[in-house]
Amino acid sequence: MKATKKLIVIGDRVLIELDESRERTTTGLYLPPTVKEKEKVHGGYIVKVGPGYPVSDPNTVVEEPWSAKKREELKYIPLQATEGDYAIFLKDAAIEIEFEGKKYHIVPHSAILALVRTEFAEE
Repeated sequence: MKATKKLIVIGDRVLIELDESRERTTTGLYLPPTVKEKEKVHGGYIVKVGPGYPVSDPNTVVEEPWSAKKREELKYIPLQATEGDYAIFLKDAAIEIEFEGKKYHIVPHSAILALVRTEFAEE
């Protein structure tokens, strides 16, 4: 039996693969790593998105935190970001992780400043 690992993003978090193509300036000069580390804003492609902001029904009775809840009862407000979008986000809010040999950043949805979404128009 072969086990596979699956990365699940929780809540309002977004998993981003950093855009490494920004190693050069528009004139073709290579940027040293120290310059890239000082940048406050980074960009990258969204790989996975959490389910969103959890919302509880105001008509339900609040139970103790340790009691088991059914997954069907939990509802979420979906996030604006979707997989494949290019996100521009605040570096200070990101947490860098490594999963199966690749580096990613986990970013709260509130730290994303802008999204670039490619849409194809039918002619």
